[in-house]
Amino acid sequence: MGKVEGKVLVAQGGGPTAVINQSFVGIVLEARKYPQVHRVYGAVHGIQGIVEETLVDLTESTTHNLEQVAATPSSALRSTRMKPTPEVCHRIFEVCRAHDVRYFFYIGGNDSADTCRIVNEEAKKADYELRVIHVPKTIDNDLRVTDHCPGYGSAAKFVAQAFMGANHDNRALPGVYIGIVMGRHAGFLTAASALGRMYPDDGPHLVYCPEVPFTKKKFIDDVKAVYKKYGRCVVAASEGIHDAKGILIAEQFMGGEKDSHGNIQLSGNGGLGDLLAQWVRDGAEIKRVRADTLGYLQRSFVGCASSVDQHEAREVGEKAAQYAIWHAQDGSVAIRRVGDYAVEYFLTPLETVARHTAEMPRKFINKDGNDVTPAFMQYARPLIGPLPISARLGAPAVKKVLGGGKAK
Repeated sequence: MGKVEGKVLVAQGGGPTAVINQSFVGIVLEARKYPQVHRVYGAVHGIQGIVEETLVDLTESTTHNLEQVAATPSSALRSTRMKPTPEVCHRIFEVCRAHDVRYFFYIGGNDSADTCRIVNEEAKKADYELRVIHVPKTIDNDLRVTDHCPGYGSAAKFVAQAFMGANHDNRALPGVYIGIVMGRHAGFLTAASALGRMYPDDGPHLVYCPEVPFTKKKFIDDVKAVYKKYGRCVVAASEGIHDAKGILIAEQFMGGEKDSHGNIQLSGNGGLGDLLAQWVRDGAEIKRVRADTLGYLQRSFVGCASSVDQHEAREVGEKAAQYAIWHAQDGSVAIRRVGDYAVEYFLTPLETVARHTAEMPRKFINKDGNDVTPAFMQYARPLIGPLPISARLGAPAVKKVLGGGKAK
């Protein structure tokens, strides 16, 4: 197949991550090497920007500027939650054809992969040569086929460090601490709360993921057991925890607004954490109970990116450009783990990633459904890179002279 001359179009969709710009810049810098690429465009606000023809020309952006952007969290082109309907995708194709775009790259999750799939079909029907590549991104780590998703490692590192700090705080002033972590269907991010544990009594002592049904009674019993053992308890719970029927705990007890896809809005309020805290106060009769919702801080926290995540996010962008421009292929870039620890990249058909999500394997959760297993720790630890030092004071106790009086 001969070289196809034309323009490149890059877009970013869905929730931002700490490393999504690494993929974006990887595509741009790699694409600008090829003589058949006339211009490199970016769509402002993802597919919404394409529909509205709100495009920017990245061809003459300096490499220095692009490298600074690559190291900056969140979506530099800005993002969208626009639903990829057939009508929207047809419009995307029409805009691509009008601007002589021959290479379309969309960085995002499963909805973005579905957009790529439909646009690819539109091009084939019109007999218009258009290479379409989906570039994976999501902190939820719930895309099919790929071993893991760029964006997850950095968010997991933030969650691990947040719970390291919460654990130290809870040890200093004992009580019950509950942290609510993002993840509607997959528990990968909540499970990452355990990655900073160093000592046997370190929290989180309890980890609840959406892959296992959640009950009020078992939760209270678990907290009471940990509190009795350690005199304190740190809990990590996914925002997507649900009962045996699959009904969200947040929806049952809180109600709330729905997003553009009809899903109950889980982020943006502390309702679930407050609910679980009240259950502990009432059911376990523990007075000092505190709850936090980590919220958007998990996605784009400055200065907390995983170096592994950064490098892999850059490389999936570069490989995307190579697959499309050099090899004239369509598909979704995926990561395969080899050795301990190394990765290789491959291209999987768009339909294998589009629409559907993946859950965390059950082998990553213990039999009681309230903690992670060594298998998860082995899977996730290489993705987050080094963690900060988290030490305890080492000093011998001084012998009492007056006896064991207690402070009042």
